[in-house]
This record gives sequence, C-alpha cells and structure tokens, in this order.
Amino acid sequence: MAVEAKYSIVREVGRGSYGVVYEAIVNQTRSKVAVKRMHCNVPENVELALQEFWALQSIQRQHENVIQLEECILQDGQAFQPISHRYRKSDSHLLLIETCLKGRRCMDPKSACFLWFVMEFCDGGNMNEYLLSRGPDAQLNNSFMWQLSSAVAFLHRNHIVHRDLKSDNILISHRCGSPIVKVADFGLSKVCQGKGNVNQHRFSSACGSNFYMAPEVWEGHYTAKADVFALGIIFWAMVERITFRDGDTEKELLGTYICQGKELIPLGEALLENPNLKLQIPLKSKKSMPDDLCKLLRDMLAFNPKERLDAFQLEVQIRQISYGKKRQRSVS
Repeated sequence: MAVEAKYSIVREVGRGSYGVVYEAIVNQTRSKVAVKRMHCNVPENVELALQEFWALQSIQRQHENVIQLEECILQDGQAFQPISHRYRKSDSHLLLIETCLKGRRCMDPKSACFLWFVMEFCDGGNMNEYLLSRGPDAQLNNSFMWQLSSAVAFLHRNHIVHRDLKSDNILISHRCGSPIVKVADFGLSKVCQGKGNVNQHRFSSACGSNFYMAPEVWEGHYTAKADVFALGIIFWAMVERITFRDGDTEKELLGTYICQGKELIPLGEALLENPNLKLQIPLKSKKSMPDDLCKLLRDMLAFNPKERLDAFQLEVQIRQISYGKKRQRSVS
C-alpha cells in the first residue's frame, strides 16, 4: 500500500460504491488490520470519507463495541501522509486537508487521491452473515442487543449520530471465544457541534437504508432518535429472524417490514403513511419473546420521536428485560 511498506495487502474482503476494504498485515508486528480505501475523485466520495474520518477521530476514548481507527493516510499520487489524530496534527492542518480534498483534487477525476482508513480487523464478518449462519440463540441475541445499545449510547454521548445503522454495518470480532459486535461504517454519520444534548440537534438531509429509516427521516426532519428506531428494526429482526432479499445485491438481509400484498414496505414508511398502525410484535411466534421485550421494541419503534426512547434510556432498559436470561426458580 505505502512506499515504506508499512502494510501488506492480503485480500479484498468487501467492495461497494464507497470504496474497497482489504485485509492487511502490519509488516513490523505481523498483526492483522482492515484497510478501507476511498477514492477522493468526486465531491460525494470526499464527503463520505471526511464524515467517517471526523466521526472516528472525534471520539476521545475507545469503546469495545465501536470500530477502532488506527490511523488515516492521505495518498496523493505516490506520496502517503498520515493525518490521524494519533499524530496530533493541528485542527488547521486537518482543515487544510479537508479544503484540499474538496477543492483542487475534485477537479481532476484522474488524480490518484485516496484516503486509506486503517482499522482493527474483525474476523467474524458482518452481523447479518454471522446470525443467518446460525440458529436462533436468545442469549446471543441478548448479548448483541446490550452491546449495540451501549455502543450507540456512547456515540451519542460523544455527539456522533450514525444515521446508517443496519446489520451489514455491524462487524463481529472474537475475543476469548465470545463474539463482540463493532459498529462500523461512519460515512453517513454526523458530529454534532456544541455541548448540549445530542437529541436536540436536528437534521434535514434524509439518508440511510430504506428498511431501517425512521418515519421522520423520510420527511427530512429528525434527531439522533432515528438511530434508536434503526436499532429497533435490527433487534426485532434479530430475535425473530425476519429477513428480506435486497433487490440490488440479492442478499438475504435481517430487517422488519410491512407486507402489502406481495410488496414489502419499510416499517418507517408504513408508519409515516399510517401513524396509528399497530405493530404486531412478535410477528411470528408469541414464544419468541417475553412481554417486556415486546414493550421495549414498541418504545423503540414509536412513530412520534417524543414518545420514543433515546439511546441513554435504552442502554438502561435493555439490561432489565428478561429475554435471553436464565430463569431462576422462585422460592415459596
């Protein structure tokens, strides 16, 4: 990858409109890392790359359920320059990088200008593939739910709103045999300015993946609580193994929806059309989840954001539900 051969590319592990992800080796330590290369040849790509960089570098301390950025490298032709916060570059230097990427480099589509993100390597693939390759497991689901709730609460405390939470953007890492989830892919995220409550910050640009978007996102007026709605979609689909087939990739994906004949309607869109829609939770089997989890999901998927849990409330309540916990015999 670099002239100094700090890393050696092993194989490609993912590709999309955002760029390419590789498995790589740190030559000095022989440890594995994941490397995402984003081509900064058009303004849209630059914006995605910079959003991911600003989000990851703004986190002051690590959280085990958020992907860890090792460093970010700017490639200009054959020149490679680290710009990660670990190098303690000044804000003015980072602003210069941003201005340079958004300006001059976007004028020449043929320029070899890339941002390389070097991140921790996750050996378990994404959560979608991981869960669908296994049978239903209430204890595993419970663990994933409280890990994700903790991760999103951490991001919101740090004024980062993800805006594209879905099972494909959650990676799995193994440590001592236990799967650890890692929230990744921050290209659509926003770092909110100021020290107030993140839930007071309002967004107007609708973005994300249709099946995980809250009703208010479809309208283009939403807050950080849209992340909680997306988690509600993921949790419900995870517990009952509700899936749909993506029309573009033909992949089977975890996600909850409303059926209208043969058409699958994203839940957020269906609620926007009918705010009084009563969600049938559980959808498949009453035995699949206890009443307290059903209530929690309804509170996460409330049409009105004011009636929806925020990430901090969810972090507390998710640990109190009975789902996935071993039942203790009552003493008479």
